[in-house]
Amino acid sequence: MTGLLSLQSITKAYPGVLANDAVDFDVQPGEIHALLGENGAGKSTLMKVLSGQTKPDGGRIVWKDDETSIASPQASKALGIGMVHQHFALFDGMSVGENVALGLGHEFDATQRDRIRAMSEKYGLPLNPDALVFTLSAGEKQRIEIVRALLGDPQLLILDEPTSVLTPQEADALFATLRLLRDEGRGLVFISHKLNEVRALCDRATILRGGKVVATCVPAEKSAEEIAEMMIGTRPVPTRKAKQKIGDLALSVSGLNSGDVRIPALEVRGGEIVGVAGVAGNGQEALYAVLSGETLAPDAGTINVHGQPVGRLGPGERRLLGAAFVPEERLGHAAVPDFSLIDNTLLSNIQTEGFQRRGLVDWNRTREHSEEICEAYDVRHAGVTGRASSLSGGNLQKFIVGRELIKNPSVLVVNQPTWGVDMGSATNIRDRLKALAEAGSAVLVISQDLDELFDLADRLCVLNHGALSDTRPTADWTAETLGVAMTGDADSPDAASQTEERAA
Repeated sequence: MTGLLSLQSITKAYPGVLANDAVDFDVQPGEIHALLGENGAGKSTLMKVLSGQTKPDGGRIVWKDDETSIASPQASKALGIGMVHQHFALFDGMSVGENVALGLGHEFDATQRDRIRAMSEKYGLPLNPDALVFTLSAGEKQRIEIVRALLGDPQLLILDEPTSVLTPQEADALFATLRLLRDEGRGLVFISHKLNEVRALCDRATILRGGKVVATCVPAEKSAEEIAEMMIGTRPVPTRKAKQKIGDLALSVSGLNSGDVRIPALEVRGGEIVGVAGVAGNGQEALYAVLSGETLAPDAGTINVHGQPVGRLGPGERRLLGAAFVPEERLGHAAVPDFSLIDNTLLSNIQTEGFQRRGLVDWNRTREHSEEICEAYDVRHAGVTGRASSLSGGNLQKFIVGRELIKNPSVLVVNQPTWGVDMGSATNIRDRLKALAEAGSAVLVISQDLDELFDLADRLCVLNHGALSDTRPTADWTAETLGVAMTGDADSPDAASQTEERAA
């Protein structure tokens, strides 16, 4: 059988880092091949070589039994290789259709609009071709990437964390599409930290650790724990939450209606974690923005931190009251891509009292603090003077979360805390969130990962079309009832309780 792709002894070094160390990797026609490894293992570098973004220092690329070189992304596409990036390669000021057409080298016209609509509907990834990208959620932006890649009719499709912002139902629809592409004889490379998805979907897996291939396996024949152990060298064991010691009211919202988000009532007390579930695009960004102060509330008293009205205060003023915030989008929101880790540390901390008291506004002290964050949260990097964009997605996420948690805030609002991080790192971040709450802080977690919410949250609520439901003890929910409530079905727990009240 003619092979599709063979990477042989691929080596790539950066200053201080051997990202790929004589890596062998192949993909056959008609298979879904998982590429696995913890953050910084070399997966992204290997795919940059394949997609023409990076030139290897050594090794051979064989495409359909012929040795070749891939000098640019255009050359990669010309071979028949498509890429769905973890970090969105989109222009925010352009429409969905303009972004798709630009990526395919076409003009955006009526024909392209119809193609986008047809493709998005076929794969259960609804898109409005005329919507401006900056108005979309992360989940909707991910749909653009997937649809754009599929419109290029690739023979090999690389998907880097494609389900990180998809609901289980959306992921199932995507998997059906990927299996169809496989059955048509295409090859697929699937990069994911969701090991149960890998076990259900992929035919083979290659596992990297420290830039080297350490194992290959058939995922369905291994447990998620066995695969994780091959990835990180040990089995991650999450800590159990300690017995709750509920403290005073730390964060409260009452009667808030900002247009994009409506919160009748929300309370988070010290010592507890409250989770917010919701399908992508249902107002998560708007909720985060109004709680962090990026969007001001109509009235100061609708949002309170430790009893102080903050609805008309910005993020810096809320930080002075002990609050901290982690947004969903890593590059461009949580971090300035072209700034160093040192400068990014300074930007989000300069207005905090503790930061100023410790003298961290001094560049050298800030550098030490940045190194402290990286060490505490196992951030793999080539130096804190390097640009934020030089980190892998998972390592940047660890840095951003660590930057906020290391200050031990009394109130933390975090949006998608473990998006794109490996199993071991996700366990570490969740354990840190639990420890923060156990130390007496109030934690609000906005997440689309239901397993994460069930692991972390003491109470749960649902965000649907911008409206936040009442909170309920996590034990009162199941994955099924939570999923139904997220879609706004009439059989949701809230609807069911209302029906009972009417019957009574």
